[in-house]
Amino acid sequence: MIGVQFHVLSFEGPDPYARAGGLASRVQGLVETLAGLGHETHLWFVGDPALAGHERRGRLHLHRWCQWISAHHPGGVYDGELGKEADLCRSLPPFLARVALEPHLRRGGRAVVLAEEWHTAAAVLHLDGLLRARGLRECVAILWNANNVFGFERIDWPRLAAAARITTVSRYMKQRMRPLGVDPLVIPNGLGSDCFEPPDARAVARLRGGLRGRTILAKMARFDPDKRWLAAIDLVAEMKRQGMRPLLLARGGVEPHREEVLAAARARGLRLVERSATRPCADGLVEAARNPGQADVVELRSHVDPSGRRVLFRAADAVLANSGHEPFGLVGLEAMAAGGVACTGCSGEDYAVPGQNALVLETADPREFLGLFSWMRSEPGRERALRRAGAAAARPYAWPHIVQRVMLPHMALHYGKPIGADALPSRRRERIFANPAPLLLSSAP
Repeated sequence: MIGVQFHVLSFEGPDPYARAGGLASRVQGLVETLAGLGHETHLWFVGDPALAGHERRGRLHLHRWCQWISAHHPGGVYDGELGKEADLCRSLPPFLARVALEPHLRRGGRAVVLAEEWHTAAAVLHLDGLLRARGLRECVAILWNANNVFGFERIDWPRLAAAARITTVSRYMKQRMRPLGVDPLVIPNGLGSDCFEPPDARAVARLRGGLRGRTILAKMARFDPDKRWLAAIDLVAEMKRQGMRPLLLARGGVEPHREEVLAAARARGLRLVERSATRPCADGLVEAARNPGQADVVELRSHVDPSGRRVLFRAADAVLANSGHEPFGLVGLEAMAAGGVACTGCSGEDYAVPGQNALVLETADPREFLGLFSWMRSEPGRERALRRAGAAAARPYAWPHIVQRVMLPHMALHYGKPIGADALPSRRRERIFANPAPLLLSSAP
């Protein structure tokens, strides 16, 4: 029996050149899961111009597009963004339709195309027209997904809705999109398997031991006003005023808002230091954060790899993942998976239950966080229970569960019959869909 091909179209991808935010994590986790379930899976993305145009990793095929443009734009995936978007939407659909899809479909196969963000909207329209002209449109389920509201003003929504099933990542985003005349299907983000690996207990102990006596806050996000960096600075300043000895371990990006954030910190009398890890691992994170002296904010200027993130989230007294506008809140979910105290906002974080598995903020007022934080610390065992509940709430968001329980059943609506992990032996299916091992939390944070 000829199986189902999956084709994911995205600007971002697994190459360091193509990683800029949560979209890279999303598509990498998604395609690796689909391939791991036994499906032939193709990721078409704006990859590193120095690497192979086509790379095969088992059932996963990586296709690096726009390389001839990227060679002139060394600043990463969004350097030369509009030229890359135009080239991808013009050149990829004909190749995808003629070379990848048509031979498979003519043999009786089926296919699913999953396109991400505004950069691929015109490509979806182009592909839809090409498949209709070849009489193959009914053989392909096409989905277009919105992870954020970026670029919405560029999209022809009636045409896109006619060409593809529109999806998004949370109920919050669904409500944001309804005024546009669309009713998207919600398929939440998932977490990769590495998010559920236990944090290095030795590194956690070293990080906390080296910062004994400090209230450790962590924040990892783009330097964007929506991420409430200025509110985080106000919170640190207020905690310092109250004698709580806060230390904010901050990892942002290169966005212009960074200068505004640093200026605000200095204006509030906070001491800042910059640190870079000599190695991208948990031990590198610990080394970069140690001996902060009298600093109130340590800005981590180097990449923090998954093992380092898990240690940081677990060791922190709270992870500030609250935003004014948050389509999903992947960092908050990662923090919960690592056994951390996630402090989320109240927009797209459907997984967060206030006071049960997370601290949920509705404002940027420091007093709100301080009240909730004091409540959490007021009874023995309350923080530990919240950490445990957070870890348990994150487990159903492992990518295999999202794909098998949410995404594939909706694909069956297009084809009239299920698409499952039938390509795998039953024992391997059981391993993939087994719940990640529960995170054992000691009595100490």
